[in-house]
Amino acid sequence: MIVWINGAFGAGKTSTARELAGLIPDASPYDPEVIGGALRRLLPQKRLDEVADYQDLPVWRQLVVDGAAALLADLGGTLVVPMTLLRQEYRDEIFGGLAARGICVRHVVLTPDETILRARIEARTELGPTEEENRLRVRQWSLDRLPAAREAAAGWWARDAYAVDNGALTPRATAELIARAVRTDEAAVCPIVQTPKPTDRTLAAGVLLFDEEDRVLLVDPTYKPGWEFPGGVVEAGEAPARAGVREVAEELGLRLSEPPRLLVVDWEPPVRPAFGGLRLLFDGGRLDHARQAALRLPGPELREWRFATEAQAAGMLPPVRYERLRWALRARERGTVLNLEAGVPVG
Repeated sequence: MIVWINGAFGAGKTSTARELAGLIPDASPYDPEVIGGALRRLLPQKRLDEVADYQDLPVWRQLVVDGAAALLADLGGTLVVPMTLLRQEYRDEIFGGLAARGICVRHVVLTPDETILRARIEARTELGPTEEENRLRVRQWSLDRLPAAREAAAGWWARDAYAVDNGALTPRATAELIARAVRTDEAAVCPIVQTPKPTDRTLAAGVLLFDEEDRVLLVDPTYKPGWEFPGGVVEAGEAPARAGVREVAEELGLRLSEPPRLLVVDWEPPVRPAFGGLRLLFDGGRLDHARQAALRLPGPELREWRFATEAQAAGMLPPVRYERLRWALRARERGTVLNLEAGVPVG
């Protein structure tokens, strides 16, 4: 198990984690900041200059998951992780990766008032008096991220995590409160579907569903970043179109009366650590208002659904997935089927 302590810079995550590790049986601290520090030494400066924060490096997010899994395999028990996550898509990627390895996460966020956060950031002295320039840089970096923390606290933190206002609490008192919440399940396990990582190429079927304005329905998975089409991996011995019908029923509570029409076949090349495979998109037709009102989401798997125009989808889907959608819409307009490789028509 992992207890992930989130919160703005200056919220007291590290000191609380230190205390909490002594209150939970067989608990060990795990600070992903160490991985960020190692990457600063391992990666070429050119790569580091491409991002404003090491969290923006996919390799950091991957190593956080791999490191946690390796530590738990060796130590067992619980890892206490003090780490700010401001972006929900990074939470999805990391927590989803942990869930795929059978590791459950209890997500806690510390929410002291912003005036307290600013005072703590201004008072930071851990870098020492001889490193004044570096200390001022870190202080400003922390202050610059307070608006993003404020937005997260009002948005996805409030929906996803067990909140603790520790503004008037010592680290020990905060840790005791969290330990009790973990023990009583008030700080519940994050409900993320455990989707095992593929071990080989996969065949996946997605279904495009439309409203009266021809906007396409997209879903937001809890276990991976970015929006997606309803659908999933085709099981052994299953016909792809029927797999799409099954996934739509499981994900949205919607039963299609007939197999949907194929729009595109897209070969997704392997890009480590993914294996790639064939991705099919089908036309599931239009949904009237009654069928839209009947849509239901499975909590552990999908967070939200939304109808989007093609232009809106460009800002919601990863690039290759958007290209797949774009050509599927062209195939739908022309009444044909298109063969793609990495989102590009061939043949």
